[in-house]
Amino acid sequence: MALGGFSCSKNALIVLNVIYILVSFILIGVAAYGRVVAVVTSLTLVGSLIACGVFLFIISLIGLIGAAKHNQVLLFFYMIILFLLFLLQFALACACLAVNADQKDALAEQGWRLASNDTRRDVQHQFNCCGFQDPELLYNETMGHPPCITVAPCCDKNPEAQCCRVESNGTGPCPCDTCLAKMRPVIYSAFSATGGVGLFFSLTEVVGVWVTIRFRNQKDPSANPSAFL
Repeated sequence: MALGGFSCSKNALIVLNVIYILVSFILIGVAAYGRVVAVVTSLTLVGSLIACGVFLFIISLIGLIGAAKHNQVLLFFYMIILFLLFLLQFALACACLAVNADQKDALAEQGWRLASNDTRRDVQHQFNCCGFQDPELLYNETMGHPPCITVAPCCDKNPEAQCCRVESNGTGPCPCDTCLAKMRPVIYSAFSATGGVGLFFSLTEVVGVWVTIRFRNQKDPSANPSAFL
């Protein structure tokens, strides 16, 4: 019975850490995708979850070694660090889910303001848009944009529009959607997906802490009884 309990806890902890390794890759992948598709948006919260994913991978390796060898010291530090990681990841995931629409738009605006013209040109090409909120602004203005004629196919509808020309003598309305309108769904989904994945998997880390506590307090039936620490 003792052997069964010990082996069960050991195998459960090993399986959990293998799952955590897979989870770390999922967390890194989802968060990294959110940063890439948002392009100009500085998603600090999302970036922090990438760091949590990397840290979870490292801690999972420690947990695997500690479980395989029933090493009390490794298991102790693994248990403490995993619990702290749970608190951090839980808080970041909740923060991602709690960011409202105005705050997301403000982050996008800040990212556009700090972005170079090359980055803005890439955004316009990727999303087939022109300008952030006001396509009539010139490229040398703070919230302006490079001419869209060469990067946004939408300018084919009216290449003489102000937003599509380098000079300030264009005519007619801009035929392109603004980049904020095009990026909104991507930015919103990036926060929601990253927060949801982070929140769901952070709860599994509590199970890992509980199994580790249980495993540390069990004797290895195959070891010398007097060697239990």
